[in-house]
Amino acid sequence: MKITTWNVNSLTARKERAENWLRANAVDVLCLQELKMEDAKFPHEMFNALGYHALSFGQKTYNGVAIITKNDLPAPTDIVRGIPGFEDEQSRAIAATVGDTRVICLYVVNGQEVGSEKFAYKLRWLEACTQWLERERATHEKLVVVGDFNIAPTDADVHDPKAWEGQVLCTVEERAFFNRWVALGLSDTFRQFEQPANTFSWWDYRMLAFPKNKGLRIDHVLASPALASRCTSCAVDRNERKGEKPSDHAPVTAVFAPE
Repeated sequence: MKITTWNVNSLTARKERAENWLRANAVDVLCLQELKMEDAKFPHEMFNALGYHALSFGQKTYNGVAIITKNDLPAPTDIVRGIPGFEDEQSRAIAATVGDTRVICLYVVNGQEVGSEKFAYKLRWLEACTQWLERERATHEKLVVVGDFNIAPTDADVHDPKAWEGQVLCTVEERAFFNRWVALGLSDTFRQFEQPANTFSWWDYRMLAFPKNKGLRIDHVLASPALASRCTSCAVDRNERKGEKPSDHAPVTAVFAPE
């Protein structure tokens, strides 16, 4: 099974790129973040024509997440939109069971600036999400948690650790939540393999950040042991950040061998 996470930074703006990418990369499950569209405007027809079924949890202008699965896979069940028990006006989480695998797609709060109300909201959101993941982990042997986590877990995931020290996405508090998720038995599949140094998944649009490779690795695929043990690769599709009107994020794909 191939599972991809991709923050498209507006599916309206990136619809053609998403279609072309999926034609060239027939993944089994595609999880999208930052749709920036209401569910009524989600392009189900496009994905249906490509042989996929889509579940979305959108909102106008901001946020939004989706789980898109191949039609030849079992129909998704036990669908959850939002973090159960956490009151939130923002569409940032969606989950579904695909066959025997539980898939959770997250668009974690950015946090804007340390000390701000948005950063406090991020920490509250992360705490609620952690409690939810604890319950999901206890319930599902095969669990994969993917998305734009807006957390660079280590200095190796940052182009300039000194400059980013103590900044949002790289704070001790945020990294502690990432480590709590790993402590649940969720493996960072990217780090299961030797990777090229300075491999990132997000680059700012400004100041030639992408050509200069001034990026962060904030898009992740975490997997429970039953899946992590069968993971054969995890890679960032850096080429998708190139070209005309790209997202500021690149897709990240993990491959899991069949049992």
